[in-house]
Amino acid sequence: MWEDSTRTQDYLKKQGSLREQVRPLQELEKLIEEAGVFIELAEENELDEAEAVDETGSILEKIKKRLDKMEIATLLSGNYDFCDAIVSLHPGAGGLESQDWAEMLLRMYLRWSEQKGYEVEIIDILQDDEAGIKSATVIIRGHAAYGYLQAEKGVHRMIRISPFDTSRRRHTSFASVDVIPEVEESEFVINPDDLKIDTFRASGAGGQHVNKTDSAVRITHLPTGVVTTSQSDRSQHSNRQQAMRVLQARLAELNRQEQAEEINAERGHQREIAWGSQIRTYTFHPFTLVKDHRTGVETGQVDAVMNGMLDPFIEAYLVWKARGKIPLKK
Repeated sequence: MWEDSTRTQDYLKKQGSLREQVRPLQELEKLIEEAGVFIELAEENELDEAEAVDETGSILEKIKKRLDKMEIATLLSGNYDFCDAIVSLHPGAGGLESQDWAEMLLRMYLRWSEQKGYEVEIIDILQDDEAGIKSATVIIRGHAAYGYLQAEKGVHRMIRISPFDTSRRRHTSFASVDVIPEVEESEFVINPDDLKIDTFRASGAGGQHVNKTDSAVRITHLPTGVVTTSQSDRSQHSNRQQAMRVLQARLAELNRQEQAEEINAERGHQREIAWGSQIRTYTFHPFTLVKDHRTGVETGQVDAVMNGMLDPFIEAYLVWKARGKIPLKK
């Protein structure tokens, strides 16, 4: 293991994933033991019965919540559910408003990842001079990151009073979110002759060195036309590695679509980033509501959702998918 750092990192990653699967069971065992202690104390008259009932009831409520979470986790059974996730965001119809909306969604996923203890790496982001982002690609690493974030794949709609409209009119904006699993390098081998590699100056922040050297890298896969870009690092070599990893993931996804109907269904149909194609609507005015149009799950806590409270929507999506995409009861 000391001689092969790549193998070591792969081993440690799998070890961490297995520990994360075992941890909820260990925590559940401790809670059950704790409840048993209160029952024994009450039976031996060392604790008031009413107090024992309250304490045991509180623990049982915790056990119920843990079991619900564990039941949701069992729905992660896909071949790639425990992979890291590559998330790409693009604004749609709506101009500056949709670019601002795409940036708000990016912040939402960063907050959710932070709360989960996941690692986030922004490998490409194109800021607009006025407001928002024109595109962004991030890698989110953590236990079952793709399994959970696959629920976010699709078009997201926002309704609000636009801060860019001097007449204070209500605007509707759209942004698309694409999520694919990051694959092992050995899973999909790319012919170097099929690649066109361009370098250019990074457009984002990063100091004088980044902006004065051709450190950013754009890779085009000629047979498919798939393009990936990385400009987050000062090193051209590092950016090239990042862009290649994303390219491998995207080409592997295309390959899976062609070979397996099951994986194709998992990715879902890519729809136009406009009216009528949204999977979820976030309403800020005239009332506050976030509603998922696939599952029917909704909440009025729009600020909490924008701060990363996505688990209710993600969990409902996994149940909805497991039931064969039958609408859930509201």
